[in-house]
Amino acid sequence: MRAIRGLWRWRGNPLCRTSDLAEAWVALTALLLMLSVAPLTGALAGGGAHHALQRSVREQHEARHRVTATVVRPLERSPLSVDPEGASGEDLRSRVLAGWTGPDGSRHEAPVLVGLDQSSAGDRFALWTDARGREVARPLDPATATTHAVLAGFGAALAVAALVEAARRIVVWRLVRRRYARLEQEWERAGPDWGRTGAGS
Repeated sequence: MRAIRGLWRWRGNPLCRTSDLAEAWVALTALLLMLSVAPLTGALAGGGAHHALQRSVREQHEARHRVTATVVRPLERSPLSVDPEGASGEDLRSRVLAGWTGPDGSRHEAPVLVGLDQSSAGDRFALWTDARGREVARPLDPATATTHAVLAGFGAALAVAALVEAARRIVVWRLVRRRYARLEQEWERAGPDWGRTGAGS
């Protein structure tokens, strides 16, 4: 809005310098780019990220299988860790030796992290594996993928807006430097006669 007010203020003003008008036009152009190009870029980036992430979600759900594992015996509880994919991000997990049957019928037994408070032999829990029965991370869910895509779109829009603002500042900086250079040239031309007006010399 300041750019529009600046253009209106300089309309027909005899004190308007070319650089003042150029600054106002640069500001108005930057504003229009921020209001049009930045949201469009964000929408395109977010849409592309959403498409790619949803495809990844489908691929992960096709390649990963949920099986039921059984606790063989609890292992030492000292190395507690946090589940990064938990709902609250603070779900404590403990290590147990577990056994399970993979989707291909193969038997597996390995130490795994489980979200059981008091795990004991025979406890059952869900585990994600690949087609060969090897433990893998839980697949990405569609809601999380959508959130990531929205954040990517906002990030792209903010990046474009920041680039436009940086370009505007650079152009204005160059205009101001050029204005000061012209002012110095004019000052040097007027310098020898400074203070002599009306002195009769």
